[in-house]
Amino acid sequence: MKKLSETAYSEVRTWIYRNARPLELALWQFDFENGSPERVADMLRFYQNEDGGFGNGVEPDSWNPESSPYATMIVAGMLRGIGLAKQGQPMLEDIFRFLESGVHTSERGWHFGIPSNDRYPRAPWWCYSEELNAVQDMGITAALCALILRYGSGHTALYERACGYVDRILEQVASRENFGEMGAGALGILVQDIEAAGLTGRFECGRVKELLPGLINRTIERNVEKWAEYTPRPSEFIESPESGYYPGNEEVVEAELDYLIDTRNPGGVWNITWTWFDLSEVYPKEFAVSENWWMASKAIEKMRFLRAFGRIEGI
Repeated sequence: MKKLSETAYSEVRTWIYRNARPLELALWQFDFENGSPERVADMLRFYQNEDGGFGNGVEPDSWNPESSPYATMIVAGMLRGIGLAKQGQPMLEDIFRFLESGVHTSERGWHFGIPSNDRYPRAPWWCYSEELNAVQDMGITAALCALILRYGSGHTALYERACGYVDRILEQVASRENFGEMGAGALGILVQDIEAAGLTGRFECGRVKELLPGLINRTIERNVEKWAEYTPRPSEFIESPESGYYPGNEEVVEAELDYLIDTRNPGGVWNITWTWFDLSEVYPKEFAVSENWWMASKAIEKMRFLRAFGRIEGI
């Protein structure tokens, strides 16, 4: 079995210290050096706005300073990852305040893209598009509703709104064909949080639970030759051997673990698998900065994945 060597681990660590933003450095320290979760939260505050939401380039492909549902969802995921997603936690309460404002919402839920994106450096998928929102809103809404049902107060207008959105999502699952880029993963989180919150009597998730394994298995790209492109790999859905989606996917997970060990840049980390396409020419300097930010973020994700499957020597 291939393993990332101790020397390679040291090279990744050095690259992170030399290149990462303070936010990703704090995440690295939390994950691999017994760092403080509060340090990560301190770094996140620099991306937070007075309305409680997040923007300001916390998502490296969108440099819009305005708070957006997507950027706020990303931060909520970070709070989960560092163990600070708890009822009453101040930053989480700020997030709920932003979501309760109702900005950037419709009957579908919270929007993927927002109009002001177009005024700032961005990847092309962050150009505002109502058509794109119609596809991608489900994933963001499912993830944010999961957060609200799990950690929010059950006696607020926001909670009731989330319940309505979840009812709509669950009704659509059986007949919907395109779940967007985040839909499958977000539905899995939603079901888990409904169960964790003891809400299975309120929401019927049986049909979704039946459909999810097949949906995720169809979403995973199994052709290793395509992994150099932007495509969903197993690690997007399977974080560890304890994942409910790991059984039946052992072979493709092992293939990705080997692939990661083989494709790391000598002395550094991994390349990202996307560009800003034509907008890279409009914003060449900004894309170069974004690329470096992403390389740090994705390196941490890959190292977590390798560690979870025992593929790093000495860890």
